[in-house]
Amino acid sequence: MAQVLVTGATSGIGQAIALAFHSAGHQVTAVGRDAVALARLGALGLTALRMDLGDVAELTDRLAAALADDVPDVLVNNAGMVAAPGNFCDMDEGDIHRQVSTNLTQAILVTRAVVPGMRARGAGHIFFTGSIAGHTPYPNMAVYAATKAALGGFAQSLRLDLSPHGVRVTEIVAGRVESPLYKDVLTPDERAAMYAGQTAVQPEDVAAMVMAVHAMPAHVNVSRFDILPTRQPVMAQVAAAGGKK
Repeated sequence: MAQVLVTGATSGIGQAIALAFHSAGHQVTAVGRDAVALARLGALGLTALRMDLGDVAELTDRLAAALADDVPDVLVNNAGMVAAPGNFCDMDEGDIHRQVSTNLTQAILVTRAVVPGMRARGAGHIFFTGSIAGHTPYPNMAVYAATKAALGGFAQSLRLDLSPHGVRVTEIVAGRVESPLYKDVLTPDERAAMYAGQTAVQPEDVAAMVMAVHAMPAHVNVSRFDILPTRQPVMAQVAAAGGKK
């Protein structure tokens, strides 16, 4: 039975991964901000940890204290956010800072709180939820794409740092996933158009791939996997919020 830590676990991909590990008999700590969702996960037997990872001040120390020196066997760095899609020139500076801190800085700091213990133990598996946007140019998503590209670079270099110590690192490169990621920045009609025609992967599909990758023998490291909808549009794009150009 593994000890698993999943960030951004209260909805979407993170929740699906947390429930998949729990269903497989592992002990899961679910990290998130939504108290109601955390309570539901706690009622199912997961350990709920309420923490705003977007607040990166002393995050490494705060997380280490919350874990009480317990080193998870598996870390899933899934927490993330997206600002309203639109032309970079029109972006609010606060949204830029929030995306960088939430999508990149916190993942690095959470990893810093956990990985020394994995290295000392000589085993562990770290997942990062990246995005196809970090590897393929998209309009209206410049800062989000930058954070995911940086996260991918960090994951692949971290894998080399940890390879001699038996710790595996995997980057999840997800294409269009039908999740609540856009619920606060796009209207219901805009989200419906984005996911129309079976052109989206489901969070449970990503979770199934994570479980399959983790089940590989310890001497095998799947450094990255891409998971995309079969009926992917030839030019997959994200329209600007509110129909803006």
